[in-house]
Amino acid sequence: MEQDTRMKVLKATGLAIAAAALYALSTPFSKILLDGVSPTMMASLLYLGAGIGLLLVTCAGRAIGHHSHEAPLDRSDLPYTMAMIVLDIAAPILLMTGLTMTSSATTSLLNNFEIVATTVIALMVFRENVSKTLWTAILLVTVSSILLSVDDISGFVLSPGALLVLGACFCWGIENNCTRKLSEKDPIQITTVKGIFSGLGSMIVALYLGNPIPGIALICITLVLGFLSYGLSISSYIRAQRDLGASRVSAYYSLAPFIGVAIAFVLFKESLGWSFWIALMLMIAGTALVTMDALKADDTVHDNDRKDGAEAEPE
Repeated sequence: MEQDTRMKVLKATGLAIAAAALYALSTPFSKILLDGVSPTMMASLLYLGAGIGLLLVTCAGRAIGHHSHEAPLDRSDLPYTMAMIVLDIAAPILLMTGLTMTSSATTSLLNNFEIVATTVIALMVFRENVSKTLWTAILLVTVSSILLSVDDISGFVLSPGALLVLGACFCWGIENNCTRKLSEKDPIQITTVKGIFSGLGSMIVALYLGNPIPGIALICITLVLGFLSYGLSISSYIRAQRDLGASRVSAYYSLAPFIGVAIAFVLFKESLGWSFWIALMLMIAGTALVTMDALKADDTVHDNDRKDGAEAEPE
């Protein structure tokens, strides 16, 4: 029994790391594809790849007799579902547009600002408690993001590309809190719905703006990237959560921006100034504090569950 549990944990850990690595692919490889695909069209195809890919996986599972036992979305979930879709139209468009104006490494690192946006919105809207450790992490990530957003420190000139990436993180921060309200529902269905409908919404915007439709080869490559970096990454994340818990999986997933930075260095050999390296150190420290806070909270929950279980046992 103990060996089975250990194997489950090892498998879940592998899935969590795989989820981070797959998501890390999105920024550097999108940077390459943006040479032939407009930012809005890119956002559309990435999300459509995630949604269509997971839909095909679900259909294949049903064909071999596997049926989900998760609670499906219903009419009462419509407001949060609609908000999630709209925000997932705006966020990737902002991200891809920002990516055309700044380096892949900087964009990957700035993605960690989503932690700040999600936490601050949860505090303001849902009145969630924020520990001193998490406040310190938020400060470090914010200072790091400011350093990454400034083109000229002496004249304090803000980078438009970095600001667009931060705007995307803010949208995803709101979206995370909307998705939080759907946490009891089928996560694969949620991801499929937002992938397909957010992708279609971005496609409408792209066509309205007169963005050209890329060639079939570019479309296929972008759809596959979306399936891997968004769809398959999220499904791996969800599967890992079942055996590791949300906080521990989030800790592993926080590796994604740093993996993205490493991939960007290999692919583009980008020349980065001293401000980037200071920002990187601050971001690592902030992410480490977020991870420590999450693991501490997760351990507290497990300890309380064990105590409740012990008290419930008959003498």
